[in-house]
Amino acid sequence: MTAATLPLAILITSLVALGPLSTDFYLPALPAIGAALGADVASTQLTLSVFLFGFAVGQLAYGPLSDRYGRRPVLLVGIVLYVFASVVCTMATSIEALIAARFLQALGACAGPVLGRAIVRDVYGPHDAARMLSYIGTAMALAPLAGPVIGGWLTVWSGWRATFVFLTAYSVILTLAVWRMLGETNGHRDAAAASPGQLLKNFGILLGDRRYRGVLLCNALAYSGLFAFISASPFVFINMFGFSPQGMGLAFGVMVSGYMSGSTTSGRLSRRFGPERLLHRGTLLGVVAGLMMLGLALAGVHHPLAVMIPMWFSAAAIGLVMPNAAAIGMAPYPQMAGSAASLMGFSQMGLAALAGIFVGHALGSTVVPMALVIAFGALASLASYWMWVRGAAQAKVS
Repeated sequence: MTAATLPLAILITSLVALGPLSTDFYLPALPAIGAALGADVASTQLTLSVFLFGFAVGQLAYGPLSDRYGRRPVLLVGIVLYVFASVVCTMATSIEALIAARFLQALGACAGPVLGRAIVRDVYGPHDAARMLSYIGTAMALAPLAGPVIGGWLTVWSGWRATFVFLTAYSVILTLAVWRMLGETNGHRDAAAASPGQLLKNFGILLGDRRYRGVLLCNALAYSGLFAFISASPFVFINMFGFSPQGMGLAFGVMVSGYMSGSTTSGRLSRRFGPERLLHRGTLLGVVAGLMMLGLALAGVHHPLAVMIPMWFSAAAIGLVMPNAAAIGMAPYPQMAGSAASLMGFSQMGLAALAGIFVGHALGSTVVPMALVIAFGALASLASYWMWVRGAAQAKVS
């Protein structure tokens, strides 16, 4: 990364971080939100899962629209929508109103990550995209690393609404930065990309590609395990282990440091080993970590370290999987980079939302449901790699 490209990289990182910030920043406030609005655990957790559903649905539109009209105007519309929805979240007086506002907030938030990744593909091309996405992933992890800590302190000092005030201010600054700093990067606009017929055709082409289908599932299944932890962690650490909101933020930071380690390693080794080998190593590490957590949970080991240590390695594995899966999936499709990123993001967030709903309803006095989703997601991600990613490469050689 050169000095000339550093401002763009920082801006893209800030855009991609809009999604994680929107989920991670208010995590320590979830028990307080439930208490203030008279909601149970499942209803409070639904503010997370409905955000993921909105995030998933919105991505199906933003990518094709940006292939048609350009990245910049579509991105600005999404961020302005996010600003409005964040204000509504701040003023919500019932859990139902907050859930509805979170869905609207998600429709705006997803513009940042999906178009940020498409911009990386536009600017850096197929060969350097994995390296840049890995470095951006490392920097982006600073947001969820600091987010729960800052969010925990804000919750203690000023109440849960202060977390949404922060998100509103962040999105206003981001809107101004995009307006002043970002030029148009889409040099392959497709006039028909946003038409329903062309959209379905593009998605059909992508899903008909075994290799793309494989990395899509690797990415989505791995992330579903990560989101199971994200959605359950406030109740696990605060309600089960007795942590304070600030302490929960610090415990969550341990997981984020694992993700940073994995994405940093990916960035350093991407040119040496290539994205496919790193993807394979990440899926293998995820299986080991997931089975370790599940085994400890089933054995009745009720201790924070029995969650934090396996989760660190699980997060490191996901830090290897996600940037390399995205790079492999988008590399063959420069004219459909937005659509390829949208479909991958839709599957990732949609499956994660289902995982979050399951954990929210199943979580009781044990971490077994969370550990089960993490282990299953890792095993299924590895199976997808073997069946479609590696299988497609072997078929091409033969």
